Amino acid sequence: MSFSTRMAFLARRPALALRMARPGFLAITAVGCLVGIASAQAGGAGFSGGRAGATLLLALLLHAAANMLNDHADALNGADEANAQGLFPFTGGSRLVQSGAVQARDMRNLALGLLVLVVPGGLWLAWHSGPALLLVGLAGVLLGWAYSMPPLALMSRGLGELAVGLAWGLMVVGADYVQRGQFALAPLAAGGSYALLIANILVGNGFPDAVSDARVGKRTLVVRLAPARAAWLYLALALLAHGGLAVGVARGVLPVSTLWALASLPLSLAGGALLLRHGHRPERLRPALVLGIAAAVLHGLGLAAGFWWA
Repeated sequence: MSFSTRMAFLARRPALALRMARPGFLAITAVGCLVGIASAQAGGAGFSGGRAGATLLLALLLHAAANMLNDHADALNGADEANAQGLFPFTGGSRLVQSGAVQARDMRNLALGLLVLVVPGGLWLAWHSGPALLLVGLAGVLLGWAYSMPPLALMSRGLGELAVGLAWGLMVVGADYVQRGQFALAPLAAGGSYALLIANILVGNGFPDAVSDARVGKRTLVVRLAPARAAWLYLALALLAHGGLAVGVARGVLPVSTLWALASLPLSLAGGALLLRHGHRPERLRPALVLGIAAAVLHGLGLAAGFWWA
């Protein structure tokens, strides 16, 4: 099939296209946008529902495209095919290529289609908010591409977790900028805290995939460090995220009410403890992965609620 024929085929099967986007993970993007929008309101910016809605839609499209590019790359490098210990739906991709529902190039083609849709929306937002948004958006797109796709393929070099954390930090900063029209310290501090817990989701997900990743040459942090040291890194990032939030409040960068986000600390610590205990037994890690995602979402919601309250 040609590119246009395949796109038309997928358009007639929206349920399949949605599965290709891995919708369960899109919640962390919605929460990240919410944090940025709320921080702008706490800073006295006016609220534009249209710009907020466009921000959320474009961020979700970018995240979906990045997920599809990841499935495409892992199908080509053999990581998902070799993954017999993955904990679906948390690790191992959507499994749609491996089940024969779609082909790897379908993932790439639909991702490119989504990225094409993002361009005019991003230009519209930049026109109404400020030209610096173009730099934020371009950086987000490049990180989403470079995470999976050659020649950089950051996920295979032990840099994927850093790239994902940076992307979600930029998401908070960008959502704030759309409303505020300028950069500020509050979204940078809040985004940094949130980004560390998003990076921890990637660290945790690397545990059940470590054997298959190493087999195909994907040098994730868990592969590079081995499970025990990677679990300690997970705990260190969790403490840094929550400690950084407390410092931001103490320095007056963040409102006191954002300390509500510290409610996620017990979840992060519990997830890290499980990784320490069961890091070499992937079949027992599902609760740890759930705790990592729950911690990030709760943290983001706590930040957003704290900003709104302020």
